This record gives sequence, structure tokens and C-alpha cells, in this order.
Amino acid sequence: MSLTRRATSPLWHHPTMTTLTVYGIPNCDSVKKARAWFSAQNQAHVFHDFKKQGLSAELLALWLKTLDWQTLLNRKGTMWRRLDDASRAAVVDVASASALMLNQPSIIKRPVVHWPDGTLTVGFDPVKYMQRLHPV
Repeated sequence: MSLTRRATSPLWHHPTMTTLTVYGIPNCDSVKKARAWFSAQNQAHVFHDFKKQGLSAELLALWLKTLDWQTLLNRKGTMWRRLDDASRAAVVDVASASALMLNQPSIIKRPVVHWPDGTLTVGFDPVKYMQRLHPV
């Protein structure tokens, strides 16, 4: 199965999958750092580019079952600042945040990492990454 086909399938990220996946956009500094860090650790991973591969409603819904929408929504980034006041004020709950994230995936805090055990983390944190890869 090709990466493109797998990446667009909502079942590709089923919790039993053993692939570490980094979601984001390629020009994001945090995503660049995470990808470089995983490579330096010789940790195999797949990169899912929101700009090229998109974000399915099914995948976002799965994320929002685990992650709080306020954690996933990047209110400090350029995309948030570019929104007009009315658009920012309209984001008040999981439904409104989800609609915005589906319409503009670049507004999601990055990277989102789907770990082989099925869990998710948001943001680049090499200490936490190392603890996850090599638990004591």
C-alpha cells in the first residue's frame, strides 16, 4: 500500500499500528526539530504533511477523543494571529475548534506525534520523547 493511500485512510492510524507518525507542515521549526531528533535517534518515523496530504475529519475526531481541543489549537501561532477578531471569538468549543482545524490544519499545534502504542503528544519535547522511546 502506498504512503499516500495509507495516509488518507482513517484506519491507517489505528492504535495497533506500530509506526511512529509525525504530523505537521515541513517549514515549521518544531516539526523540523522533531523530525531531525527522531532521525538522530535512528527512530523510524513517517511524516504526514498537512499541506500535501490534508487532515481527515475522522482522524481529527480520533485525536479529539484523546486530546483537549485547547491543547491542539495553536493560539500562539501566525495562523491564529491572522484570523480576524470575530473568527477567533467564534472558537468556543470542540465543534467550532474542529471546524477551524479542518479548514486550516496549519492552526494545529505542531508536531502531533502518533506513537506506536497509539498515544498522541503535541509539541516538540526531546526529554519527553526520550522517556517515551526508552522508558526506565
